[in-house]
Amino acid sequence: MAELMTVFLTFLKAIGKYRWYAVAIAWVVAIAGWVVVYRMPNDYQASARVYVETQSILKPLMAGMTTTLDVEQQVSFMRRTLISRPNVERVLRMVDLDIKVKSPKDSEKLIDDLMAQIKMTGTDHDDIYTISYSNPNPVLGKNIVQALLTIFVEGSYGNKKQDSEKAVQFIDDQIKMYEEKLATGENALKEFKIRNMSMLPHGGTDYSAGYSELSDKLNQAKLELLESEQARNAIKRQISGEDMAPVTDATDAPQTSSDPELDSRISALQKQLDSLRLQYTDEYPDIVAAKHLIGQLEARKKELGKKARASDPGLNYSPMLQQMNVALSVEEARMASLKARVGEYGSRLARMRAQSNLAPEVEAQLAQLNRDYSVNKDNYEKLVSRRGAAKLSGDLSSATDMLSFRVVDPPTVPSQPAGPNRIRLYSMVFAGALLTGLGVTLLMSQIRPTFLSQTILRDVSGLPVLGSIDMYWTDPQVINRRRRLYAFGVALATLFTAYGGVVVWTVLRPA
Repeated sequence: MAELMTVFLTFLKAIGKYRWYAVAIAWVVAIAGWVVVYRMPNDYQASARVYVETQSILKPLMAGMTTTLDVEQQVSFMRRTLISRPNVERVLRMVDLDIKVKSPKDSEKLIDDLMAQIKMTGTDHDDIYTISYSNPNPVLGKNIVQALLTIFVEGSYGNKKQDSEKAVQFIDDQIKMYEEKLATGENALKEFKIRNMSMLPHGGTDYSAGYSELSDKLNQAKLELLESEQARNAIKRQISGEDMAPVTDATDAPQTSSDPELDSRISALQKQLDSLRLQYTDEYPDIVAAKHLIGQLEARKKELGKKARASDPGLNYSPMLQQMNVALSVEEARMASLKARVGEYGSRLARMRAQSNLAPEVEAQLAQLNRDYSVNKDNYEKLVSRRGAAKLSGDLSSATDMLSFRVVDPPTVPSQPAGPNRIRLYSMVFAGALLTGLGVTLLMSQIRPTFLSQTILRDVSGLPVLGSIDMYWTDPQVINRRRRLYAFGVALATLFTAYGGVVVWTVLRPA
């Protein structure tokens, strides 16, 4: 602590030695700084406040019918882009500042200065925004704020109608394009169906389903034809007498020939055939020979029966025989139609089998054409339905009720300048002058050092100090010393008084 006090006292003694330099430098710096601050132009801050109303009763009423923009997001974007280069250039033209510009460099500097000085504050939550600008010319500042306010308000309406018209025009262009696509798709589909008419699916069935259906119809027709053949053969056998039922009435019974020997032989061969089948297959030679012999005997028996019936003159006039002949004719006609059906189905199936390699590809191409046409048609219908919504949205967005602006405070300029803060600047200049004076005296004490105490002399020289002699001041010297001290105090007090006078004059003087 004693060392610090020693250093502080040494510092004060050094300052005291060059105190007049400190006072003179402080006066010079203070006067120069105060003059500079005094000559600084006044800065008037023009401002305006605007309230943006984003809530409207039309918005919930038109929900679902139109596509409305996010109003809050739109206002936020306008607030962030208000101080942009195109808008600032527009402001220059609106307040006629562009007339004073002499070169592109000056124009760029003016634009940069305006962009740095214009301020827009506010929050999206409160929807109240403040536009401010500071300029030495209050009228110019007010005009610039008014121009910015006009751009901010007009920016919400100026491009709405144009944007909606562009949107509707875009949708119209897309609708025309899809109309051309639909026409092209319809023509392509028509030509494709004409070229591949025979291979196209019918009734909603594809190739495989049609092939299976036609194969089932062919098998059904073949089965019906087989049944008809069996019925026809049965009728023929009845007409030929093989399956005729015995007649109990002797007068109506036809004359038939019966040979007991043939019947006994056929019966014996049938028994022999049954016993052989129990041991061998149908390809066994004895079985084949027995079946052949039985067939010959039955054929011989039929011939004898025909001869017997042929000898009966009233047989052809039997009502039962006539009915059988009619049934035989009907069945033969049905067989003919079934044969034609089987032939037609067979030829169709053969054609489909021949086209089995091309049909899937045709179906795939048809499915692709139908899919493309359906997609284009769906997009076309959506665009047509949304064109009306786009027009309604454009009209709704252009309505002032959706986004209204209310100027809370019109552009105004206060009577008192907003800056510069001369009292603070005067104080800073005064403090800087004092510090400068002290700094200069300290620097001079280091440039022209003197030994102010025995301790310093001993530390610097490294020699022992045997003693010291005090200064003896005569009466005239004491008087002169006191006068210099009084003069220094007066000079320092005058400096402080001057600072106080400058501050009081700044407070009291009119703007």
